[in-house]
Amino acid sequence: MQTMDINTIRTHIEQLDTFKTTTLVFQLRTRLERKDLTEKALLPSMLERGTKHFPSRQHVQGALEELYGASLSGDVVKKGEHHVVTIKLEAANEKFLQEEVPLLERAVQMTASLLFYPNIQDGAFPEDILQEEKRSHAQKIQSVYDDKMRFANKRLAEEMCDGEGYALPVLGMKEDLEQITGASLYDAYQRLISEAQMDFYVVGDVDPKETGALIEHYMHPDREHMPGEYQLPAHEKPADVKVVKETQQLKQAKLHIGYRTGISFGDSDYFALQMANSLFGGAPHSKLFVNVREKESLAYYAASRLESHKGLMIVMAGIDTKKFDQADAIIDEQLDAVKQGDFTEADVEQTRAVLMNQIRETMDTARGLVELDYHSKTAGTKLQASDWLDALASVTKEDMIRAASGITKDTVYFLQGEES
Repeated sequence: MQTMDINTIRTHIEQLDTFKTTTLVFQLRTRLERKDLTEKALLPSMLERGTKHFPSRQHVQGALEELYGASLSGDVVKKGEHHVVTIKLEAANEKFLQEEVPLLERAVQMTASLLFYPNIQDGAFPEDILQEEKRSHAQKIQSVYDDKMRFANKRLAEEMCDGEGYALPVLGMKEDLEQITGASLYDAYQRLISEAQMDFYVVGDVDPKETGALIEHYMHPDREHMPGEYQLPAHEKPADVKVVKETQQLKQAKLHIGYRTGISFGDSDYFALQMANSLFGGAPHSKLFVNVREKESLAYYAASRLESHKGLMIVMAGIDTKKFDQADAIIDEQLDAVKQGDFTEADVEQTRAVLMNQIRETMDTARGLVELDYHSKTAGTKLQASDWLDALASVTKEDMIRAASGITKDTVYFLQGEES
């Protein structure tokens, strides 16, 4: 993947003839903090509603149809304590058309229009469109409460990381949403363009030199310099385990447990931690799945995942309300087993095979290639997507034990059902 700086945008071009489409992904990364949090979460849907050149949803849709049915999507995610706004456009590759149509140029032009030429009237986003998108966004925020697994994850983050950026919800706050006006949203948009780390990916059968020239011609953020990298604070491991229990009307209780690993993406032991987590609860053959769910029948589901850029491991289990103590204890036992090396070389190889297959499947898609590379860019490393396979291939059982030994239980969040 070729990387270059163009007009204060870090640009990455991957020339591959395996895809019949060209994928363009624009990422805007800022520090995760309360200021402008909700505005940034709202912006992707607002930007999709119209631009200076395509002033309505109908105009945007018409432009996509002229790109032979191109797809457009916007999103916002958090990676550790980073808040990332994403705009993705996927269009057919002009090389596969019978007629000569400059699809790549039009796709770059449209992406630039969406990002840098919003539909602004008298220094503000149109109020009627804003009110529609605010109602839609309020429903997204409410949907987190309605989905009890997502709600439990949100509450665990708030309790475990109180005072840290990671505690903030990716979609923002309902009370902040109500205060947003067209003018305040435009102010937040201008700050985002000024302050964000911008990464633009183009993946497909494209000529890097020609693509770079198109980006230089069309993409002009309203800023003079690339912003410097911001520093994220370090956080201490807990002295005691925090236990939080809450009650709602629900049939299946949610037991979510947060751990500090002391290892984040880019650290030397990261891939050993990834394998330790997979063996613990991240794969179908994991100890949580086999012992907690299958053998003991203590959970309807039980799994673990890593928050790679924050150095956290999260366990999620759906259990009967009355089985809290038993489930919590047996989950502790499974982690202790990994720390003590209570697994075989065959377990190591099975875990390695599962993870390497997942990486290969990810690398088979343009969006997956972008995601793998963006992990590295966010962490400030030079790791290429193909390096993931080499790193996993070299992990030993001893490496896994060493990585697991630093995992510390931090917070237990239990969302229990009301007594009948």
